[in-house]
Amino acid sequence: MSSLGGLDTPAAVVDARRMQANIERMQERMDALGVKFRPHVKTSKCLPVVQAQLAAGARGITVSTLKEAAQFFAAGITDILYAVSMAPGKLAQVATLRRQGCDLKIITDSVAGAQAIVDYGKEHGETFEAWIEIDVDGHRSGIPPEGESLLAVGRVLHEGGMRLGGVMAHAGSSYDVDTPEALRRVAEQERAGTVRAAERLRQAGLPCPAVSVGSTPTALSAEHLRGVTEVRAGVYVFFDLVMHNVGVCAVDDIALSVLTTVIGHQEDKGWAIVDAGWMAMSRDRGTQKQKHDFGYGLVCTEDGRPLEGYVLSGANQEHGILSRAEGVDPGIAARFPVGTRLRILPNHACATGAQFPDYHALQADGTVADWPRFYGW
Repeated sequence: MSSLGGLDTPAAVVDARRMQANIERMQERMDALGVKFRPHVKTSKCLPVVQAQLAAGARGITVSTLKEAAQFFAAGITDILYAVSMAPGKLAQVATLRRQGCDLKIITDSVAGAQAIVDYGKEHGETFEAWIEIDVDGHRSGIPPEGESLLAVGRVLHEGGMRLGGVMAHAGSSYDVDTPEALRRVAEQERAGTVRAAERLRQAGLPCPAVSVGSTPTALSAEHLRGVTEVRAGVYVFFDLVMHNVGVCAVDDIALSVLTTVIGHQEDKGWAIVDAGWMAMSRDRGTQKQKHDFGYGLVCTEDGRPLEGYVLSGANQEHGILSRAEGVDPGIAARFPVGTRLRILPNHACATGAQFPDYHALQADGTVADWPRFYGW
């Protein structure tokens, strides 16, 4: 165990108390709505974080890469949904994990994808469990609830001897709104569309046991989840400035920050230069089109107190530019002398976390534990 003062910068710091509060908030909400909660672990890619989510009541996990599936299966987690449309070339990896005892579920949103799953399964004697991705808002992938290909995909999987496990959707458009009313509307659109797709499959005589929805904003905004069996969400575990702008968390809920050191100044420009550039913060500028632009992050004191009006306004590879969001601070060198240590709250926790090999988990007693995370596909 060490302390913040003993860390080199830049460093990814997780406030363990805030993280735990975020985990409990989401789990309590899912319990109240009467649904299973399957957290998306792509945000942290970190076993201690996921163990805390499971300890709070989560059942199963969602992954975005097969490396995540393999890593968490090796740690003893078996109920895993790989929530990216299946590339045929990766079916061998899926089959290997399943034969080792991993209850790994895959998804597809096309007849061609479904047929590739069936063909590989028949050739290699594997009965894959496949879910169909539903597009509820035109945000990304999936078949619309009333799409003509929905039943065709279902039939290819079911009649081809695979297990048709259900339907799943992700309301990514929830990131584009910022009022409670709009969030509730998107949440209901997500629920209703996914449930409708499940009903169409069942009416056609096809199985559809799982009805899975999820994003952090809709999970926290849904008024009811009738017809839904499980919810997936990921970034809630840390939260970030994008989620703050959406309106589902306070700044004080954000559990991930980057510890940095002031290394110089451009006083005439009102700049302090820090050692956290985009290699530490990431290039994500997710708040740029929102109601409050935080540049590359919101500046806080070393102990985590936000410094209102100060942001990381620019970022080179290893240099960050700290300044007033509006106007010029002519006294910035005196305010933040060389050697000053600060913390920067990120725009997008998933992207910022991905820049670091580990997290430094700040405990209630001020000590810091090292939590490894991993990379790759």
